[in-house]
Amino acid sequence: MNSMFEGSSSDKLMPIHLEKQTVNRELSLVTDNIISVIEFTYTPWSACLECLEQLYRQQQVTDMHDVWDVQIQFQQWFRNVIRQNDPELQLNYDRTHLQQSVGYIESHYNQMLTVDGLASRAGLSRTSYTRHFKRLTGQLPLDYVNRVRLERSKQLLQITDDRLHDIASHVGFNNEYYFSRRFKQYAGISPGVYRRHHRQEVSVFAPYLEDFLLALGVKPILQGSHRAWGKQRYLQLDDVPEFDVSQRDAEFQAEHIPEFIMLDMGYKTWNLDRFEQVAPVYYVNHDGEDWRAILKSAADVLGKTNRVQEVIDMYEDKATEAKRHLQGRIRKESVAFLRVSALEITLYGDQCGYVGPVIYRDLGLNPDEHVQQWTQCERRVSITLEQLCQLGADHLLITFDTRDSLSSGEERQLLDRTEWKQLPAVKSGNVYEVDFLTWMNYGVISHGKKIDDILRFIG
Repeated sequence: MNSMFEGSSSDKLMPIHLEKQTVNRELSLVTDNIISVIEFTYTPWSACLECLEQLYRQQQVTDMHDVWDVQIQFQQWFRNVIRQNDPELQLNYDRTHLQQSVGYIESHYNQMLTVDGLASRAGLSRTSYTRHFKRLTGQLPLDYVNRVRLERSKQLLQITDDRLHDIASHVGFNNEYYFSRRFKQYAGISPGVYRRHHRQEVSVFAPYLEDFLLALGVKPILQGSHRAWGKQRYLQLDDVPEFDVSQRDAEFQAEHIPEFIMLDMGYKTWNLDRFEQVAPVYYVNHDGEDWRAILKSAADVLGKTNRVQEVIDMYEDKATEAKRHLQGRIRKESVAFLRVSALEITLYGDQCGYVGPVIYRDLGLNPDEHVQQWTQCERRVSITLEQLCQLGADHLLITFDTRDSLSSGEERQLLDRTEWKQLPAVKSGNVYEVDFLTWMNYGVISHGKKIDDILRFIG
C-alpha cells in the first residue's frame, strides 16, 4: 500500500510516505533537506492508517482553529510513532501499568469502577487506556470487569446459599434484575438454573451432543436421532429412548420431559427453538468445532467442571501414543477423507471440522497435497469426478451419507465407476469405510473412536 499525506496550511506538514511490508508497516520520513530515510514500525497498522486518513480528509481546512487542531492531531500521531520505536520510552511503562490495572480490577471488582478512573490510575488517557487494555486482554475494560464479576458470582452460586440479590450486590452489580440478565448473557443460563445444576443431578436432553454429556458422566433422558442418519450408535445408549429431530412436530412423552435442554447451532435447521416452551435451553456455539471449549462450557452449565481436565488428559494421552505408533508405521504416506452421498463427493480439510484436527493435527498424518490446495482452510469442499481422479492419497478414509438417498444405496454407486477404481489407494487396497455418525461428530468420545479406527485400519 503506497499513499501520501501532506498537510495544507501556511506551515505544511511533513510529507509522509507509507509502505506496507510483509512483516512490519514501515514509515519513511522524507524532507527536502534530508537525504537518508528513517524507518519506523507502527502497530496496529489499521490504527495508523485511520489516523492518517482522518488527517488527510482535513487537509483543506482554512479556519485557524481547525488548522491548529490538525497540527495537534498530527503531532500526537507522530509522538506515538516515536514512542513505539524507542523501547526506553513510555511503552514499557504503559504495559506495566496496564498489568497493574488488570490486577486492580481483579482485586476491586466489587467496587464502583469506571474507564476514566481506571485510565487515570494507569496514567493514560481514556482512549489510549482502552486501546492498550484491549490489546493486552482482548477485551474492553468494562467487559473485563463484568467477566471477573460474573466468574466470581459463579463461585458464590456453587458454594453458598446466598440470595441472588446478595450475590449481585457482593460482586458489584446494582440490582438483581441486571445481574440476572448479564449472567444469562454470559453463562447461557439463569443464575438459578446454574445453581441447581451444581447442587443436584438434572434430566438432560441434548440431541447430537450426547457425546459431551457421557464424557462428563451424565446420561441423557433422551437421545437425538434422524430418520435418515439414525442415532449415534457408537455411544451405546441402547436403553435411552430416541427423539427424532427431523420430525418438526414431534413432542415429548410425559414420562420423558427433560428439565434442561442443550442445543447446538443445528437447532435452526430442525426448528428446535420450540423446546424453549418445555424447559430452559442452553445454546452451544461451536465455531470451528472446538470440542475442548464445548466440553468446558457444557461442564460449567451441568455442574461437572471437576471432570473436564481428566477427560482432556485421557484423550491427549491416547492421541500422543497413537501418533508415536503411526509415525513409525506409515511415515510419509498421505491420507485423505471423503464423505460420499447420492448427490456429491465431499473432501474434508486439514485445519478444522470433524475430521482434519484429529487426522492431521492430533495424529500427525500427512494430507494429500490436494487436501490443502482445494479446501484452503475450509472444513470441507465438494469435488468433481475430475478432481477425484487427481487424488493421489496412499490411504483413503470414506463414509457414506444416506440423507440424500434415504438408504436406497445410491450413495455407493461411486464404487462402480472407473474414476474410483483408478485411484492409487483403491488399487492398493488402502480404502477404509468408517461409520458416518462416529466421524461426522466432534465430541471427545467420537474423536477417540476415530483414533481407534485409524489404528485398526492403518496402524
